[in-house]
Amino acid sequence: MAESSSCRKLLVEVCSAMNLMPKDGQGTASAYAVVDFDGQRRRTKTKSRDLNPQWDEKFEFLVHDNESMATEFLELNVYNDKKTGKRNNFLGRVKIAGSTFSKAGSEALVYYPLEKRSVFSQIKGDVGLKVWYVDEEPTPPPAVVDEQKVDAPPPAEAAVEEKPPEVKEEEKKLETAETKKEESPPSEAPAPPPAATPPPPPAELMNPPAALSANSKQVEEKSLARKRQDNDMTGLRSLSGDRSRSNAYDLVDRMSFLYVRVVKAKRANQEADTAIHAKLAIGTHSVKTRTQADKDWDQVFAFDKEGLSSTSLEVSVWVEKKGADNAVAESCLGSVSFDLQEVPKRVPPDSPLASQWYALEGPPESPTGNDIMLAVWVGTQADEAFQEAWQSDSGGLIPETRAKVYLSPKLWYLRLTVIQTQDLQLCSGSEAAKVRNPELYVKAQLGAQLFKTSRTKVSSSSSSSNPTWNEDLLFVAAEPFEPFLVINVEDVPNGNCVGHAKVHVASIDKRTDDRSETRSRWFNLVGDESRPYAGRIHVRVCLEGGYHVLDEAAHLTSDVRATAKQLSQPPIGLLEVGIRGATDLLPVKTADGTRGTTDAYVVAKYGPKWVRTRTILDRFNPQWNEQYTWDVHDPCTVLTIGVFDNARYKHDDEGKLTKDVCMGKLRVRLSTLDTNRVYTGSYALTVLLPTGAKKTGEIEIALRFSCSSWLSLIQAYANPMLPRMHYVLPLGPAQQDILRHTAMRIVAARLARSEPALGHEVVQFVLDSDTHMWSVRRSKANWFRVVGCLSKVAAFVQWLESIRTWLHPPTTVLVHMLLVAVVLCPHLVLPTLFMYAFLIVTLRFRYRMRASITMDPRLSHVDTVGHDELDEEFDGYPTTGSPDQIRVRYDRLRALAGRAQTLLGDVAAQGERLEALFNWRDPRATGIFVVACLLASLVFYVVPFKAFVLGLGFYYLRHPRFRDDMPSTIINFFRRLPPLSDRIL
Repeated sequence: MAESSSCRKLLVEVCSAMNLMPKDGQGTASAYAVVDFDGQRRRTKTKSRDLNPQWDEKFEFLVHDNESMATEFLELNVYNDKKTGKRNNFLGRVKIAGSTFSKAGSEALVYYPLEKRSVFSQIKGDVGLKVWYVDEEPTPPPAVVDEQKVDAPPPAEAAVEEKPPEVKEEEKKLETAETKKEESPPSEAPAPPPAATPPPPPAELMNPPAALSANSKQVEEKSLARKRQDNDMTGLRSLSGDRSRSNAYDLVDRMSFLYVRVVKAKRANQEADTAIHAKLAIGTHSVKTRTQADKDWDQVFAFDKEGLSSTSLEVSVWVEKKGADNAVAESCLGSVSFDLQEVPKRVPPDSPLASQWYALEGPPESPTGNDIMLAVWVGTQADEAFQEAWQSDSGGLIPETRAKVYLSPKLWYLRLTVIQTQDLQLCSGSEAAKVRNPELYVKAQLGAQLFKTSRTKVSSSSSSSNPTWNEDLLFVAAEPFEPFLVINVEDVPNGNCVGHAKVHVASIDKRTDDRSETRSRWFNLVGDESRPYAGRIHVRVCLEGGYHVLDEAAHLTSDVRATAKQLSQPPIGLLEVGIRGATDLLPVKTADGTRGTTDAYVVAKYGPKWVRTRTILDRFNPQWNEQYTWDVHDPCTVLTIGVFDNARYKHDDEGKLTKDVCMGKLRVRLSTLDTNRVYTGSYALTVLLPTGAKKTGEIEIALRFSCSSWLSLIQAYANPMLPRMHYVLPLGPAQQDILRHTAMRIVAARLARSEPALGHEVVQFVLDSDTHMWSVRRSKANWFRVVGCLSKVAAFVQWLESIRTWLHPPTTVLVHMLLVAVVLCPHLVLPTLFMYAFLIVTLRFRYRMRASITMDPRLSHVDTVGHDELDEEFDGYPTTGSPDQIRVRYDRLRALAGRAQTLLGDVAAQGERLEALFNWRDPRATGIFVVACLLASLVFYVVPFKAFVLGLGFYYLRHPRFRDDMPSTIINFFRRLPPLSDRIL
C-alpha cells in the first residue's frame, strides 16, 4: 500500500472576536467558539460576559487527503454559553474554503464577518483567525507490537488523556448528537460496554493491532462518506473540473489532424561518426526530425488533414556522415509507407496509441534489419499530444507561434509610513559651517518607483531637532519581490544626501485589514565612507493584502479579489470561451516583398490568466478552434479578447525584434450574459489608425457562462465591488491612477520576460493603458453619452408639457383621475409607483437588448473624427512640432481635459446604469429589481406612509455608532449595473 510523501496538519489559531451580539439578556455574552474540519471538532474556553473576547487558542487538525483539502471547508461557530444566559446561544458562524489555506510562513490574522444561520438570525461582529497548514514527514509505523511493551497507551488515547477534563466534557456534549447518527457498531467488533462498567485494562491491551485496524476502518469509512458528501455539495468544482474534461472543445469545431509520433530507429550496422534523422513526407508537405547520434527522437508531428495533398504518408530514415573535406553526405536506410485511409482514429479519453516497430524497406543493396518505432493516428486538437507536436499550420516548433497560458504576477501594495528621524549627522568637520537652514525630505525607491515626502525645515542651531513627517508612501510590489526598498534622507538646499537605509522586502510583514497593526522599526542611516553612521530613521512598512491592485481600467476590470489568499471566496461560476476562427483579415505585412500576408493569433484576458492561441501562418481566414476556461468570482467583470499579427517569430538582419500589430479587440461583460447559454457569432474587428477607423476583419467566438448556484450569483449583487480596505482606507483618485499605471508597467514587463514573450504592445493594448490620454474623439463620445441620458429627462418634461396643454385629452383625463386618487388616498402613492414600475419593466422584457459583444464604432465616434483630431490623439507626450512654451501649455490643457473626459464618462455611466436597469441589459439585475418592486409594492401597501416617512427620517438621522463603514446594498447593486463604457473603442 503506497503511503503519502508527507503528513499534512492544519493549524487554526482562534485569536479574538469583536462587537458580538449580546445574547444573555443582560447586554453581554459569554462566548466560546467551536471549530470543525473534516469531522474533527475543537472547542475554545468560555469568555464570561465579554462582547470582545480574546481567546488566543491554537488547534491542530489532521488532513486525511492532501489533494482534496481544497474541497474541504473549515467551519467555526460562535455560541453563547447557556450556563450564563437564558436566550438563544448562536452568535454567528464562519465558513472558510480549503483553497484559501496558506502554507506555514505566510499566515496572517484575518477578521471574518460572522454569518447568519438563517434569514431571521440577529448576528453581528467579526472573528479573527489564523489558518495555515504544515507538511511533515510521516513517522514509519511499527512493524511488530510486543505484548510486553504495551505500557504506553496508543497515540489516539494519549491525545485524549492530554486534554483537560473540562475540554473532554465539552467535546462529549457537542459530539453526542453527531456520534449517535454517524457511528454504527461494526459486525466484527463487539458492542461497547456501558459507561458504568468500563472494561478492565488487560482486556483492552490483548490485541492492540486489531483495535487500531478497526478504528482505522471506521475513520476511512467516515472520510469516504464525507468525500461523497463534499462531492455532492461542491457541484461548482465538478463543473470546473470534470465537465471541462468530459466536454472539452464542445464550443468549437473539431479539427482533424494526422499525428505521427517518431520514437527511435534501430540500425543493423552501427557506424562511428554518423547521425541519423527521419523525414516525413505527405505530398508537398515534408518535415524532418532532429539529427541524433545515440538518443531517441520521441517527436510528435501534427498535419492538418484539410491541407494534405496526398493520401499516403512516407517515413524514411537517413544517415549523415562527414567526409574527408567535412562535407555531409546523406544516405537512405529505408522507408515505410502508410495509407491514410487505414490510419486508426483516436478520441480522448482513450489511451494514447502504442508505438510499434516497422521494418524499413530500402534499395536491394541496402542491408536488412533496419527498423523504426513510430505511431500514426488521426485525432483532433483535443489530443494530449497536440500542444507538444510540430504543427503544420503554425510554423512547426517555433516558440513564438505556440499556444501558451500566462499568469500575471501577484501584486501587492507596499505601504511605507515615514515617522521621524533622530541623531542626524548633517555634515562633519569643516563642512558644518557651510550648512545653512537644512530642509529635509525622505525619498524611497523600489525598483523603478520613486516617491518623496514633503519637505521639513530643521533648525541648524539646534542639534537635537528630530524632523517628523508621518506620511504614507505607497508602492506596487510584484512577486518575486525586488530585493530591497531603499530609503534616502536628503537635504534640498545644500544638495546633500544625509544617509540611506535598505529594507529587505522579503522580510516585510503582511496584513490583511486595518485591524492588525504592524510594528514600527528603526533603521540606521549610512552616509559616505567618512560617516558610517548618519543617524537613524523610524518607519512602519507592511505589505497590504486587503486591497485589490488594479492593473486595468476600473470600468473594465476582470478581477476584484483581494491580494491575500485568505480573503478569497470560492468561485461562483465558470466562463468557457471557444475561439473558433477569423474571416476576411486584411494583409498586415508583405511576404517575399510581393504579396500581403497575415500571421494571426488571439489573446484573451480574464483575471490574472492570459491565454494565447497558436499563430496560423499566412492565412486570411484562420481557424484556431481552441477552448479555454476561467473561474468566475464576480459576475460584473469584463473579458477582453484581442487579435494580433505575429511579427516576433521573424527577426530582421540586425537581430532586432519587431512589434506585433494590433488588429482589433472586443469586450464581453459577463453580467449581460444569460447563464448556461451558449453565445456563438462573428463580431467585427475595428482598429483606430492615424488615417482613421479601419475594419480589419471578423472574429468568431463562442461563450458560455455557467453557474451552479443562483443564490451565490444573486448574492454577489449585494456585495461591495472592491475589498473592504478600499472603503475603510480609501486611496485618492490621483494616487490610484498612478498606482494603476505602475501596475500595468510591471505586468507588461513580467509578461515580456516569459518564453515565448507576450509583447509590451500586446499587454498595453489589452489593458487599455492609454485611456487617460486626451482625445477629442473620446471626449465627444462621453459628451454625447451624457446628452443621451439627459434626453430622457427632456422627453419626460415634454410629456408633462403635452399633458398640461391637452395635446392628448384621454391621457390628461387619466392624469386628473390619478391626481384625485393621490389626494384622497395618499397611502397608495408608493404602492402605485412601484407597481407601475413593475408592470412597465416587465412588459419591456420582450424588447430587451441582447448581449452586445462587438465594439460600437458609432458610440466611439470614429466615423466623425477629423484628421487634426486623430493627429492630436496619436500624438505622444510631449507634443512635437511646437515651441516649448506652447508645448507645455498644450500638454497641461490635455491633462486637464483628460480629467474632464473621465468625469464625463463617470457621469454618463451613472445614467447608463439606471437606463440598463429598465432595459434588461443585465437580466439578473433587472430581475432582482422587478422582484424588489413587487415586494416593495406589497410592503408599502401594508405599512402606512406616515410611518414609513418617520422611519426613514429616523434611519437617516441615526447615531454614527449604528452606521456601517461599507456601502449599502442599494449602492452596491447600482454600481454593479452595466454601463456602456466597455463598448467605447
